[in-house]
Amino acid sequence: MATVTGLYVYAVVAGAPTELGTGIDGARLDAVHAAGVAAVVHRHAGGPYQGADDDVRRWIVEHSDVVDRLWQEGVPVLPMSFNVIVAPGEDDDGDGGEDTDASARRRLERWLTTHAADLRARLDALRGRVELRVDVALDQHAVAERDEAARAVQAELETKPPGVQRLLRRRLDALERQAADALADELYPTLRRRLAGISEELTENRRARPEEGQVPVLAVSLLVAREAMPSVGRELAAVRDEQPAARIRYLGPWPPYSFADVPGLEVPGSEGTSTASPSTASPSTASPSTASPSTAAPGTEVSDRSVPS
Repeated sequence: MATVTGLYVYAVVAGAPTELGTGIDGARLDAVHAAGVAAVVHRHAGGPYQGADDDVRRWIVEHSDVVDRLWQEGVPVLPMSFNVIVAPGEDDDGDGGEDTDASARRRLERWLTTHAADLRARLDALRGRVELRVDVALDQHAVAERDEAARAVQAELETKPPGVQRLLRRRLDALERQAADALADELYPTLRRRLAGISEELTENRRARPEEGQVPVLAVSLLVAREAMPSVGRELAAVRDEQPAARIRYLGPWPPYSFADVPGLEVPGSEGTSTASPSTASPSTASPSTASPSTAAPGTEVSDRSVPS
């Protein structure tokens, strides 16, 4: 019996370019059109991509590169997550590769047609929009410089023998974190409102983890018009100036991974999940490729956007 062939889906787009190029492992890309939208795909035999961590990371990057390439060409795009594969219909026995490919294509066309109105509306809403990632944390040592109890323990520590110092350092760490936690709780609602006020949509990244010695305030993805990106940089610069203990990571612009979800985006007969997240590079999700962050200003890490000095 021949191998059953399905369709691996990268994204739904408003209009696919004539030359799509290649995707994962050099697979030739194709577009499945229906009702004014299209899905960018490659023919895929077998199940989801699985393997060694290095292979999975490479596949995720190659998936992400396809989405980014479409987006860079100005095509409104709804990214799909890594490992979304549309299988042939249940009535197809897989006796012919061409037949199973056609069956998967018909199934995808039906899904595109059924949800065309929602997909077109979301694609229109995302036209000219970018995703920006903002993580704000507090350096607990910097916060503690203004905390009386922590300063007192720090002064005492310098006069004690090594054994006592170890105990005092643990106490100091607890006091620093307590002070940073309290300040983070105070800052969170105001900062979230400020970022929501300069973005069209905001979603929180619950899986974000700060570096050691830092306490998280918030981690969000923002949907903004491309021309509005400078306003985000200015707002973050103001936050940095107001709060010297703030450590800000400002990443992007990316395709709108976190804002691609629409009702009914799950494809019947597909494997995997429906939308990608820009905040991860795990084997289960697609991720925008990022440059190594560089420091543009004290306490601010940047990918390819900068916070004004």
